[in-house]
Amino acid sequence: MHADSPPPVPALPDGVRSRRIANGNGLTMHVLEAGRAGQPLIVLLHGFPELTYTWRHVLPSLAAAGYHAVAPDQRGYGHTTGWDGDYDGDLASYRPLNLVRDVLGLTAALGYRSVAAVVGHDMGSTVAGWCAIARPDVFRSAVFMSAPFAGAPAFPFNTADTPPRPADASAPDLDARLAALDPPRRHYQHYFRGRAADTDMRRCPQGIHAFLLAYFHMKSGDWDGNAPRPLASMAAAELARMPGYYIMARDHTMPQTVAPAMPSVDAIARCQWLPDAALAVYSDAFEHTGFQGGLQWYRAFALPAYQAELYTFSGRAVTQPACFIAGDRDWGVYQAPGRFERMHSRGCTDMRGCHLVPGAGHWVQQEAPDAVNAHLLAFLGDAVPATA
Repeated sequence: MHADSPPPVPALPDGVRSRRIANGNGLTMHVLEAGRAGQPLIVLLHGFPELTYTWRHVLPSLAAAGYHAVAPDQRGYGHTTGWDGDYDGDLASYRPLNLVRDVLGLTAALGYRSVAAVVGHDMGSTVAGWCAIARPDVFRSAVFMSAPFAGAPAFPFNTADTPPRPADASAPDLDARLAALDPPRRHYQHYFRGRAADTDMRRCPQGIHAFLLAYFHMKSGDWDGNAPRPLASMAAAELARMPGYYIMARDHTMPQTVAPAMPSVDAIARCQWLPDAALAVYSDAFEHTGFQGGLQWYRAFALPAYQAELYTFSGRAVTQPACFIAGDRDWGVYQAPGRFERMHSRGCTDMRGCHLVPGAGHWVQQEAPDAVNAHLLAFLGDAVPATA
């Protein structure tokens, strides 16, 4: 298919269109966009296991306010092509700084030299943060959603005569400490980095559609088990306070973990934010691609060699105007103890707002789009107005 030819897509809101764009970094990216070329550019980056479709309620609002809003299927996802989905394949292409290059290449292909705001949700928040840190000349502001961004890592300081102690958050024995709990547990990211995770989810007994229904529901504000609060430390017993989709039973797969949270028939019928036709966009896409492309991010982000690259920016903060938006029933805000606080204290030096949307869970831009759009537009109007 030609790079400019749009892939098959479901019904989209008025003014939202689909096309493919070669990004100059090995990908032909499928994007959804709204607004006119030449208007200030907003780039929206999804997380796992999502797609550009997660921004369907946000794109029209940004366009109406005078922005050109563009949301790609990121490397490893959806209708974007050119990525390696083999577990034993090119993991280096998923390291954070190459994902920044993906966004820079897309920006250039669209004919822009600057981005008014880069907006990231979930793991897309991490990419947005590294865009802001690595290229502050391009990315004029940043919005982080659901996953706090705490800035670049700092080299251990003043250690010539006093060797540093390992930080608890990066201690290599975390998996062993969780396994020693009764009952034994494991961190979901350890599971996602394993060879079996893609097969577990792609070939689960209930099918991908039912698995994703339970997964989305369990991490949403609709599930009664979500009552997040700050955690005191990375101690295993403290982490185990989180729901099973973060700290899993050691012998369970993710489909087994979320299956008990499958909503009732009545609850499914009442759900307005993710009707079955919308869920089918996700399940159809992952039926086609599998999950390994998205899972590669968890593997690449954890490799010491790729983490070491980030020390190039040691101590650097996001100095552009920044904003944080999440649901107040989203454990993602607190899953890394202390990160939310570090985002405010040293990760972002010009934090213009922190908004926890009442009743919403992890999928805040889908669960509460009106509130998200209001917060986004208020921030953008102050930081990077469309008339600039």
